[in-house]
Amino acid sequence: MDCAWVRLPRFRTKLIPLVLGAGIFTWFIYSLSGPPLEGPFAHRNKPGYRPSPRLRPYPPPLAHTVWNSRAEQVKEAFVHAYRGYQQHAASSDELLPITNTSSNHFNGWGLQLIDALDTMWIMGLRDDFQDAMPLVAAMTFHLPDTEYAPFFETVIRYLGGLLSAHALSGEPALLARADDLGKMLLPVFKTPHGLPMYAVNTVTGATRAGWSSEVLWAEALSCQLEYKYLAHLTGRQEYFDHVEHIIDIMQAAKIKDGMFPTKWNMQSGKPSNDQFSVGAFADSAHEYLLKQWLLTSRSETKAMKLYLKAASGILNHLLYLTPNRQLLYVTDTSGTNATPSHTFEHLSCFLPGLLALGAHTLPLSEDDKELHNWAAQGLAYTCWITYADHATGLGPDEMLMEDWDDDPTGANGRWIDHVKQWKREGSPGGVPPGLREVQTRKHTERDYNASKGGYFLRPESVESFYLLWRLTRDETWRERGWAVFESIEREAKTPSGYASLSSVEISPAHKKNEMPSFFMAETLKYLYLLFREEDVIPLNQWVFNTEAHPLPIFQWMDWERERYRIP
Repeated sequence: MDCAWVRLPRFRTKLIPLVLGAGIFTWFIYSLSGPPLEGPFAHRNKPGYRPSPRLRPYPPPLAHTVWNSRAEQVKEAFVHAYRGYQQHAASSDELLPITNTSSNHFNGWGLQLIDALDTMWIMGLRDDFQDAMPLVAAMTFHLPDTEYAPFFETVIRYLGGLLSAHALSGEPALLARADDLGKMLLPVFKTPHGLPMYAVNTVTGATRAGWSSEVLWAEALSCQLEYKYLAHLTGRQEYFDHVEHIIDIMQAAKIKDGMFPTKWNMQSGKPSNDQFSVGAFADSAHEYLLKQWLLTSRSETKAMKLYLKAASGILNHLLYLTPNRQLLYVTDTSGTNATPSHTFEHLSCFLPGLLALGAHTLPLSEDDKELHNWAAQGLAYTCWITYADHATGLGPDEMLMEDWDDDPTGANGRWIDHVKQWKREGSPGGVPPGLREVQTRKHTERDYNASKGGYFLRPESVESFYLLWRLTRDETWRERGWAVFESIEREAKTPSGYASLSSVEISPAHKKNEMPSFFMAETLKYLYLLFREEDVIPLNQWVFNTEAHPLPIFQWMDWERERYRIP
């Protein structure tokens, strides 16, 4: 190090603190006001503009606790996975943690990096975050003419990741790249009724359908958070109009009992099947109905009313009990009689957290609030039991739940009917059906069979544990989350990262050569937030998109309401 500065004359030395102080003060004022913006960002200089809330750049040190120590262990797991990605898969989409190679199944733009940016910031890994900025700033989102970006995945992972990292850090390059990508994806909406095509070429604007010529409900309803927030930041009306038009389609649809079908016809804009689900074809659509209402400071009542309608359909038609341990689970139904399949997906374990969030924020009657909370508690407990039942301590991806022998239609297991009967009998035992804790069981004694027995590092169960902990303060959910993390460390860790498991039944488990980006974006983030004593992302200030990218709650200004025609 060159230390010649210590030999400066005394009068110059005295000037140094003054110069530094003036520079820091100037930087501070600049950071509050932001640089002058032109074009679509000019509205941010208008009177009355309120920037999105940011976390403190460097939170004060916390007193050591057991839970903070556990959060640090999750951070160490993240660093281990990220270092493996940097070493073996940098600039590619995902690390293959067995062969120490990489894959590019999501556009080849460095998905793992973008998906992990906000997790870095939240965990205080600021050096890693800043080191990534030149790579992100240089992104062009280019694709060869023959390749297409899947709209749904690109929005929730890339666009959501960029917007969240910008909201947390204030880095202008992140917003610029999000604006670029948001525009490049817009051709998907050039369809007869504005429902999005499956994929788009970001250079030519050409679009194509996916495995089905129809649009899945989850794919149509899982872009509103990102595009509405982007419209708020940039003032681009087209961002708002395209995604709000889809809400109008849902509002106008003639849906029976809140049972929104999983597929919609691209040509007619109407439902094309009679399956009702919270699983793979529909899951995040339910999320985004509630969360766009929360994101916009509870101002968009259309979305809120659609959520209440769908939630009522779930409670009345999709929740069932097993006959032996009385496990509460959510399934899908189909046909005119709404016949249940009794399939329970790990993906559906997001639902307890969503129901709990709705119960604590929606204008519900006391009876309805109680019902939503009961459903949330019982479903989350079943999600936990499917982990605890297995030798690895991790849950299978899909299960077929045991049906009631005396009823081939499955109607006898419908949870809402059991709750009503329990109330008529005077609420015996004081514990509603589906909420009683049970003993774990071996494979031959369980009331379900795993139809897909692998564990793919999915976040849904720990997501619900985190939300239930923050909303109820019941430490049991933290203990269950810690057990899940210990199982991941024991069963899934590799020298370069973490791997999905072929089966949860046998320990040590056989590892698969994959580490999905959502493991670092969601699973480790929710575990870290579950264990941190400080409420790093307060739920009354932030809303998580379906890839766990937090976006700040904001209010539409008067000129935005007029421009976007918001009631």
